[in-house]
Amino acid sequence: MIRISDVNRRMKKSTVALFSLVIAASVLMAVPSACDSVKGEPAIKGYDPVAYFRDGKAVKGDGAYSFQWNGKVWLLASSAHRDLFAAAPEKYAPQYRVYCAWAMITGRKAHTDPEVWKIVNGKLYLNCSEAAYEKWKTDIPGNIRKADESWRNLADKS
Repeated sequence: MIRISDVNRRMKKSTVALFSLVIAASVLMAVPSACDSVKGEPAIKGYDPVAYFRDGKAVKGDGAYSFQWNGKVWLLASSAHRDLFAAAPEKYAPQYRVYCAWAMITGRKAHTDPEVWKIVNGKLYLNCSEAAYEKWKTDIPGNIRKADESWRNLADKS
C-alpha cells in the first residue's frame, strides 16, 4: 500500500531536484564563455593588432577582449589593448583589411599569416608567407604604392 505522505515526499524531492537542474542550466547559459562574442573566424586569425605596435610581436588575442569593427571580430590580448583598438581601429588594423600586402600588388586577395608582418610609417602590413614578404621587402615604398593602387580598386569588392 502506498501512502499519500510517501507520494508527497517523493514529489517534493523530485520537484526540488528538477528546480535545481533548471536553475543550474539557467546560470550556465547566462554566463558568457570567452568565445560567445566571436562569430565566425576572427580577423587576422585571432591575433591582436595592437600587440604589433605595443609589444613588437605577434600575439594571439583572447575572446574575452573582442571588438566588432568593419564587419569583423577583432581579438585583443587585454582590456587595455581592446580600449586602444576601440578608440582608433584604423590606427592598429592592418592595411588592406585582412589581405596580404604582396598579393595586393598583383590585384589578388590572399589571406595573411599574422606571424609575417612589418610596421612601416606607423602602418601594419601583413603578408601571406615568408616568401611573399621576401619579395615585398625588396622595394617596400614602391610596393606599398602599387598595393595601395590595387586596394582602391578591390576594396569595394571585399
